[in-house]
Amino acid sequence: MALSLTFGVIACLVALLAGYPFVRFLRRRGLGKKVRVEGPSSHIEKTGTPTMGGLLICGTVLLLTAALTFTFYSTVGRSILLPLFVLVSCAVLGAIDDRMTIQGVGSTGLSVRTKFFWLFAIGIVASFALWHPQVLGIDYLFLPTIKQPLYVPPILFIPLAVVAIVGTANAVNFTDGLDSLAGWTAFVAFAAFGVIAYLYEQYYLVTFCFTVAGAVAAFLWFNAHPAQVFMGDTGSLALGATLAVVALMVGQVVLLPIIGIVFVAEAMSVILQVGYFKLTKGKRLFKMAPLHHHFELSGWSETHVTQRFWLVSVLAAMLGVALALI
Repeated sequence: MALSLTFGVIACLVALLAGYPFVRFLRRRGLGKKVRVEGPSSHIEKTGTPTMGGLLICGTVLLLTAALTFTFYSTVGRSILLPLFVLVSCAVLGAIDDRMTIQGVGSTGLSVRTKFFWLFAIGIVASFALWHPQVLGIDYLFLPTIKQPLYVPPILFIPLAVVAIVGTANAVNFTDGLDSLAGWTAFVAFAAFGVIAYLYEQYYLVTFCFTVAGAVAAFLWFNAHPAQVFMGDTGSLALGATLAVVALMVGQVVLLPIIGIVFVAEAMSVILQVGYFKLTKGKRLFKMAPLHHHFELSGWSETHVTQRFWLVSVLAAMLGVALALI
């Protein structure tokens, strides 16, 4: 744990030092975000803010994890190359989408079908690697209050893993709509799973989780309201998918909706809004979806929404860790 926490601090310092020239580079290249016209009117002023900030997070994690893995880790420790693969793969997918949606390009980005296709492809590869006996050989999960792992046959495990990876990637993506919101909730979730990984003696994964948390903390330095840079799909898809892989590796994917309750609420608000709109032929369940926009339009300031959602995520993480201990 001492090494893991230290690497978290190192990741934060490295990303902080790289962050200033990185943000200046994004500004010089004109990689400014286009804000959706259908969003809250208060967000129009954010137009032009640099995006693709997820590159700062993923680049730091890639650098430190690769250096640690190939320098010190044994064959067993190299299991963290799987979440690293998912992080980098989804970051590349998100970066392509972000690059197509920057201010002045005139594109709405990758189509939903294309984005889902590649997310599912990454999810299938990761799920097969998780299950395969010659890779990680994970074919079980834990249920709260039950100490013995529950065997899950591959016909169920692989689809479950794919849904968890793709679903969490999109849920974090929905959450990334306010300054610091996705960053804070992701930081808390990775820290919580880092503690859970420690409880299950997966020490390499503990270091990975806190390395990600440290890099996210540095990003939050630049993403604090008013944000100097946005995470973009580059960060949100990568962090969401990787978080699901971490949960699957410790066998605690059942706790993922609890620890990531804010992500679940954001995703469900979109699903319910769309479903209700279609069933009622035009009526809306929320003032606007995802959920954080509903509270904005209800009179909460952006800072209030972020702080209160973050507090909910902290309490949910505490509950998740407690359930892992039972």
